[in-house]
Amino acid sequence: MESLKFEVKVVAPLGEVYEAWLDTDTIKKWFSPEAHIDPRLEGAYELFFDPKDHDHMSTKGCTITQFKPKELLGFSWKGPDQYAELMNEPTPSTQVKVDFREENGETRLSLEHTGWGEGEQWAEAREWHRSAWEDVLAQLKSFMSGK
Repeated sequence: MESLKFEVKVVAPLGEVYEAWLDTDTIKKWFSPEAHIDPRLEGAYELFFDPKDHDHMSTKGCTITQFKPKELLGFSWKGPDQYAELMNEPTPSTQVKVDFREENGETRLSLEHTGWGEGEQWAEAREWHRSAWEDVLAQLKSFMSGK
């Protein structure tokens, strides 16, 4: 199944936008209420959407798979609870890659989510993530413009 691709312009310097994806305190302000990020290749990239329950609605166990400071961030990804059996067992089956480019003091961000399987359930999971990533990127733009 085709990957999900998004491109947005963020009105903020590249370094700040890049750090917003890697700094635990910052990511909690725009993406998830709790996080554990170890900003290095093979480091943790865990987001907890329910801080009281790290085993559900989270990316627990996900890691950074690509890491080029201020250029590229890749990480494994887990789906939400309703797609856990499809996407998360035995290990995360999809990958997210975020590319960062500076353009006139602003940042062009490209996000690609790959690894989708075939079939109706995968199509539903992919569409759920399409909507979720659109919301996440809108939240990032709003957060960065308010800094």
